[in-house]
Amino acid sequence: MRSKPFRLLQYAFALCVAVFTLAPFAWLVISSVSYQKDLTTTPLKWIPDNLTFERYRDIFTNPDNEMAYAFKMAMINSFTVASTVTVIALIVGGLAAYAISRYRFRFREKLVYLFLFTYMIPSVVIVIPLYLLFSEMQMLDSKMTLVLLDLTFVIPFVIWVMQSYFDSISKEFDEAAAVDGCSRLQTLWYVVFPIVRPGIIATGILAFLLAWDEFFFSLLFTSSLEAKTISVAIAEFSGKNAVDYGMIATGGVLASIPPLLIAIVFQRYLVRGMVAGGIKE
Repeated sequence: MRSKPFRLLQYAFALCVAVFTLAPFAWLVISSVSYQKDLTTTPLKWIPDNLTFERYRDIFTNPDNEMAYAFKMAMINSFTVASTVTVIALIVGGLAAYAISRYRFRFREKLVYLFLFTYMIPSVVIVIPLYLLFSEMQMLDSKMTLVLLDLTFVIPFVIWVMQSYFDSISKEFDEAAAVDGCSRLQTLWYVVFPIVRPGIIATGILAFLLAWDEFFFSLLFTSSLEAKTISVAIAEFSGKNAVDYGMIATGGVLASIPPLLIAIVFQRYLVRGMVAGGIKE
């Protein structure tokens, strides 16, 4: 049995981790409902004297507020881009990961490392040729362009993660399905996919978060409200002469809600999916 001091140490460590993790988000929420003067005073007031929900009200109910309108458009654009990227990446990356896991061919291992290397390449290294390419194709400032750009790093990530899930499934399932007359596609759809469903959902959530949080490509390849994403919209809340810290915090709170809701709804699959990849059946 563990001693009482050891348990107290565990609780203290868990409390420190919780505070370290939740404190930034708590301050973000407090800043979003604080007056600007409370955010710029010295010393800083951690707990404001008065609260205001005017920024939230402007974003949702004030049609004349240009900043609020731009924020709502950016939210829609981000959700459209992230959802499209997630669906395409799961389809393409899932099929590629299954093929790499089940087939043995020349340079198979090198191909896996190539996908991983592609995912690890910094975006700044490839941004100039990509910008010239899309400029020549007249595809700048488009949500479709952002989808294609995000897929350059989301698909390799999906392949890398999904392969571990497929490797954890015994090939006896495939052999039994083949004996029953199933084709490769039928085996994948009716046998393998139901088994790795938690892994697919977990990978989809992570892929969605990668696309949702993407900032670099969105900043360089978009310029109008029709294509700007939420990360760029929040960055633009900082003006040349003044910074609206409260509006930035409000945007951060609202931008965190969709990923948070998705994680809460699919929490069961997310936890199971994280564990499944490391277990060999």
